[in-house]
Amino acid sequence: MRLPFALLTLALILSAQQNRSTPATAPPTASSAASTTAPSTWSDYLGGNDSTHYSALKQIDRSNLGKLEVAWQYATADDTVYGFNPIVAGNIMYVLAKNNSIVALDAATGKELWAAPNNEPFGRHRGINYWESKDHSDRRLLITFNDFLMAFDARTGKPIESFGKQGKVDLKEGLGRDPKTIQRIQSGTPGRVFENLVILGSATGEGYISPPGDLRAYDVVSGKNVWTFHTVPHPGEFGYDTWPKDAWKYIGGTNTWGEISVDDKRGIAYFPIGSPTYDFYGADRKGSNLFSDCLLALDARTGKYVWHFQLTHHDLWDYDVVSAPQLITVKHDGKNVDIVAQASKQGFLYVFDRANGKPIWPIEERPVPKSNVPGETAWPTQPFPTVVPPFARQKFTADDLNTFFLTPEERANWKDRILSARNEGLYTPPELNRDTVQMPGNNGGGNFWGSASDPTNGSVYVVAKNVPAILKLVDTPQTGGPAMVLNGTPTQQGRQVYDQNCKICHGPDLKGLAGAPEILGVAAQRGESAVKAFIGRGQGEMPGFEFPSAQLTALVAFLANPESAPSLAAAPGGRGGPGRGPAAELAYPVGVEAPANRYYTGYGLEPRIISPPWSTLTAYDLNTGKIKWQVPYGDTPEAGPSAAPRGTVFQRSGIAVTAGGLIIFAANEPKMHILDKDTGKLLRTLAIPNGAQGVPTVYAVNGREYITICATGGSPVQGIGPGRGAAPAKPHVYITFALPQK
Repeated sequence: MRLPFALLTLALILSAQQNRSTPATAPPTASSAASTTAPSTWSDYLGGNDSTHYSALKQIDRSNLGKLEVAWQYATADDTVYGFNPIVAGNIMYVLAKNNSIVALDAATGKELWAAPNNEPFGRHRGINYWESKDHSDRRLLITFNDFLMAFDARTGKPIESFGKQGKVDLKEGLGRDPKTIQRIQSGTPGRVFENLVILGSATGEGYISPPGDLRAYDVVSGKNVWTFHTVPHPGEFGYDTWPKDAWKYIGGTNTWGEISVDDKRGIAYFPIGSPTYDFYGADRKGSNLFSDCLLALDARTGKYVWHFQLTHHDLWDYDVVSAPQLITVKHDGKNVDIVAQASKQGFLYVFDRANGKPIWPIEERPVPKSNVPGETAWPTQPFPTVVPPFARQKFTADDLNTFFLTPEERANWKDRILSARNEGLYTPPELNRDTVQMPGNNGGGNFWGSASDPTNGSVYVVAKNVPAILKLVDTPQTGGPAMVLNGTPTQQGRQVYDQNCKICHGPDLKGLAGAPEILGVAAQRGESAVKAFIGRGQGEMPGFEFPSAQLTALVAFLANPESAPSLAAAPGGRGGPGRGPAAELAYPVGVEAPANRYYTGYGLEPRIISPPWSTLTAYDLNTGKIKWQVPYGDTPEAGPSAAPRGTVFQRSGIAVTAGGLIIFAANEPKMHILDKDTGKLLRTLAIPNGAQGVPTVYAVNGREYITICATGGSPVQGIGPGRGAAPAKPHVYITFALPQK
């Protein structure tokens, strides 16, 4: 669609103002070479700082896949669903197992070398960082536990007491807020090690007055904070005028909870930045809101600004930028160009010159629907790529309802609901007291682990989650945290705590929603003390919760006997709300002009109502900007038999790409899939003991190539479809494949 001249002029002005790519300071040393050499090791998270998930190993290739066999398995000795990505340094693999302990394994045999118990209650992690000194005498593992950055000796697993204060750096400190008001800041993503720095993002929470998402770097030896970048600018900083006065004092989010990439040769770090709080209503943050929803490039050594591009202005959809920026080299206009490609939740792939942020192909500002919500001012335009096609579905209507999971009655109800909702396509703002269709939903499109590359030929691969959301803003304030007032019997009080904190994922009937497992009957089976410990430490994608004693006791009482406390009225939007705990109800600072109302909605995710494909894998040739192929990403057996794959519902996994011509992944099915990277053709599937989360680890020891999968459980669709009911328990293992030894 082409814009009228007046709107086009406005769009160009806005684009120039909000998407500046002129560095405020000169960028680090420039180079026309690729940022990294293709790795044959896997000692960094996702295989390397360029986040390509690429291995230069080619012992395993198209010709010998039939010979692949299990080389070893390691049982985690618990029932935790780990979404963990192992790394391998030398011949040692590092994993999480045994109740979130760091475990070192012999990478060739799977034999346990040591286990470092984790005494911190919050241990959800997608990975860990490895660092060693130039003389190899100091070897460290860096990871965050319970809002602390910690360092461990990579040879023994013992904490390094000289790091920070007695081996810990408190990540709640140094954010310009009272640490006591910060409920959680630790991200499940490990950040990046660059030279002698560990560069971190954060997970701030998503309620009103959440903590800020400052980007920070720490010295890997001392733990000292080396630099901080304010993603909500302070007075005098670039971007301050895109917010209301003093927004930095109360706006939260605008954080990198996703995956950081680093151009090691240039010394530039690329950060996908999340949405500002509150995610779905922005009356207290009028403006375009830099650096929210940006791809942001900083000098990795100093934290100084290099360039940015904002993918969503004044976000009202929780369209965080999450997926790892892909750093590869392509042929463009007859020249080699180092580019960074960023997949988005909207389903777009944005492509930029890595050095200066200039789009490789035009990106147009186009008008989008207005908001009708009191106090809200939606941004009039949003950026749309013009050459590179979208990789995800961007429309959802009543015609797209599926017949696999829905009964006829449910389908009829959903049809009426969708037909009466506001549904004006991408960027339809949430309505007040009326359903709004969001497609892709706020956990759809491209997400963590969802992008990978082949740096040898300019190919980028993106996994899409085709998940719609139904949003509805209401003015019902949420409660929770220490000040929450409980009423009724102990189980009724527990239901109030559950509805506030747990229903968003596990559903009103405890049978699971949006990929979270069924927990009905778990408390009765395991006992009070075990359930309390589980809630405190978290598991897989579930964070640990620090409830006051009375709330925790009430919650466990309810979980053991949910029939005695029927569900209260549905939470706003049908799924609870993203703001939980004390940060959700903090007052605005003195002197700040607060909005007249706070509106709320749940995430509204409905992965089961849309027809397949539920997820896809798209291959781009970024020498041309064209799609090479697109195929369903695995299948969903819970939907019944099918002659062809239909994609995975609400998957949480990603692919590895190899020089042997392969794409490898495992998702919710207990299968490892191997595709031809040039055509997308399925070459082989291998049975694994359980579903999986994360990215396969590809490495070599003593000349033998291995592939490891974290098979500790995916996100199966439970309680729906032809096979209704919870899935039976399965082994929780790390499983490794290799060719037979000669």
